[in-house]
Amino acid sequence: MITLDDIQLAAPRIAPFIRHTPMLQASSLRHPVTAADLWLKLECLQPTGSFKVRGASNRLLTTPVEALRNGIVTASGGNHGLATARAASVAGVTANIFVPRSITEAKLARLASWGAEVQVVGEVWDQANEQALLFAAEHQAAYFHPFADPAVVAGQGTLGLEILAQLPDVEVILVAIGGGGLVAGIVTAIKALKPSVRIIGIEPQGSPTLHASLAAQQVVRLPSVTTRVATMACGRTEERVFELARQGLEEIVLVSDDELLQAAQWLWFELGLAADLSGAAAIAALRSGKLQFAAGTQVCALVCGAGAEGL
Repeated sequence: MITLDDIQLAAPRIAPFIRHTPMLQASSLRHPVTAADLWLKLECLQPTGSFKVRGASNRLLTTPVEALRNGIVTASGGNHGLATARAASVAGVTANIFVPRSITEAKLARLASWGAEVQVVGEVWDQANEQALLFAAEHQAAYFHPFADPAVVAGQGTLGLEILAQLPDVEVILVAIGGGGLVAGIVTAIKALKPSVRIIGIEPQGSPTLHASLAAQQVVRLPSVTTRVATMACGRTEERVFELARQGLEEIVLVSDDELLQAAQWLWFELGLAADLSGAAAIAALRSGKLQFAAGTQVCALVCGAGAEGL
């Protein structure tokens, strides 16, 4: 699907359109969540509030102009939709974003502020995506897949390059998983450059997409998706994403929606960070005790999305 070369080419391409987000050490905490040295990669400070701007920007910049004339279409739980709406704004074309009913009101409002045409369809991303694909085919619009597009995955992989540059001694990286594009990109970058790094994924108990596929050793469709977290809800990943992810994922931890909410509240109380529930996934895994590390271990937790759920 992609290689390290694709990611290294994407990095300078998208640099003018994204932020080189800071790495913050989580220290002097009232309620520590780990004995390890914890570092937070603040992708919640990207222009649209999440890492998704990396993939959407790379997809835009590798797409011929003529293919964009009829606009851009996608389906999203919120964050990829915002990134795609911004990409459409940069290109000066229309954006049609299909979202499930579980999307937060705040993300709906932000999509509208970017000038996107938003259609609410179905209960989960998969149902919204079916309609997005039909719309794209009917209108001959450019379809930006949130996690199964090579250009998108390569864009997300640039995050791995930044982490290694900012924290060369990193030993563990904690990554939230929805469809799997982010972890696939990070695995590709990190394992090529520093294979000793442990990469651990976090999924909601109500949407264990990659967890179930790894257990079955093949891509499976979940019988149901019950999480309330739209940005992490996906009934089925894609084969190429799965193959990349499985090569470097050490394990996947499942957390409840309540644990995600409590983690978002912790980020706000302890550090003044307004994260959405996907952005709090790594902290949820630590706070719950499902992940434990020895003192001195260099752990990077991605705060991958912004939101007001924990305020």
